[in-house]
Amino acid sequence: MSIQFGIVLAYIVFLFGISLYAKKRASTSTGFLFAGRKLTTLLVATNITGIAVGAASTIGVAENAFKVGIGAGWYNGAWAAGAVVMALVAADRFRRMECTTIPELFERYYDKKARIISVIGLITIQIVVTSLQYVAGGAILSTLLPDMFTFHGGMLMSALVFIGTTLIGGLWSAGLANVVSVVIIYLGILFSTMLTVEHAGGFDGMMAALPQNVGWFDPIGPLGLATVIGWFVVMITQALSAQAPVQVACAAADGRTAKRGFLLGALLIFPIGFLCAIMGIAAKAMHPEISATMALPQMIMALDPFVSGITLAALWAADVSTACALLLGAGTLFSQDIFKRFIRPNIDEKGYTRVNRIAILGIGLMTLWLAFNAVGILKTMLIGLSLTTAFTLVFLMTMFAPSLCRKNTPFYTTLAGMIALVAWQVCPDVRIFAHPIYMQWLVCAVTFFVVMIVDKQKIKEITYK
Repeated sequence: MSIQFGIVLAYIVFLFGISLYAKKRASTSTGFLFAGRKLTTLLVATNITGIAVGAASTIGVAENAFKVGIGAGWYNGAWAAGAVVMALVAADRFRRMECTTIPELFERYYDKKARIISVIGLITIQIVVTSLQYVAGGAILSTLLPDMFTFHGGMLMSALVFIGTTLIGGLWSAGLANVVSVVIIYLGILFSTMLTVEHAGGFDGMMAALPQNVGWFDPIGPLGLATVIGWFVVMITQALSAQAPVQVACAAADGRTAKRGFLLGALLIFPIGFLCAIMGIAAKAMHPEISATMALPQMIMALDPFVSGITLAALWAADVSTACALLLGAGTLFSQDIFKRFIRPNIDEKGYTRVNRIAILGIGLMTLWLAFNAVGILKTMLIGLSLTTAFTLVFLMTMFAPSLCRKNTPFYTTLAGMIALVAWQVCPDVRIFAHPIYMQWLVCAVTFFVVMIVDKQKIKEITYK
């Protein structure tokens, strides 16, 4: 057995051990889904870091940096900005309102159809992005441990860990495991970056070996400002309304803890992207003939077996932490906003906790099937996240300008956003913007104000606990 595989195996055993330890705390639905609303500042921070730092934030950033340079690290910078905005604008409010989901909030202040259309949109987003984590997990294990895993075998192993640990311990399990996962991520990526730069002859050696027609260490470089701004708009938008960050905010011990946790999380998220971007650039300098996708794996496997094993565990830890949070969020949306609301409103506590676990198992298997059979759709992850625009716009206006909101605001704003996203996918002529997020904000904002003018039914006052 290789050192690398031994380290990954030890990490798997650790994850299941944490899950079994957390199982007693997750015996109720609140304990399972929201960690009993007792997450500390550190647990909030590591949870949001675990959500943000996944495959796209590590391997994806290195792949992009192989082609465009250090600017690829702004992907994580955008996520960090999203966490900061969530901290300053919404985290405290979500916690004090004691909502569980955006759809629940919409029905509380609008109507039933607002809840229905928003849960459809949010579950779709969760499913698509969760599927990406299986693909990434399979790619990580099969690329870095080819003697142990095929691509599909790596996906199955990832699914076993993602679904298994989430089923056993819920958010308590994810929260406690993320403390160690974030430490592993930092140790692995930091040491790998330092050793990689040393092997490449330092930054001077890298610059001498790189093609001179690209601004490799230009803050923006070939990416272009419109693309980087688009990332920031997408990540800030989804941080305010996607189920995973909302769930973490709701699980904090109080509003102040939620705010501090997201700010600390932003500090933890920010550097990872630029470290991975440096490894991508080093790969370009040392191995210009390899594919961009292999940039990070190539650098890792060239290192000392122990360091490469820690880094492999770090990359997989990033994938695991993101996938568990997404699975838990998707399960919450189904259980709370579909099953309990429309199928069995009077279900008892024990039955509801069981439904949550069944929902996570079912969604986990469905997303695994999607990952096996419809991988192409996963390329639209950033496009899919732009669908959160309508939810974020309605939430912000509900909080800060409720006098402008009307009963039909969320339904028609969300519907317009969905139609715009479909149009972007099937009608190339409408792609007059650099990124669909810009069109989403324009369409949703126009729809919001049209509804404000046409609909005369105002909403009730916002209340906090």
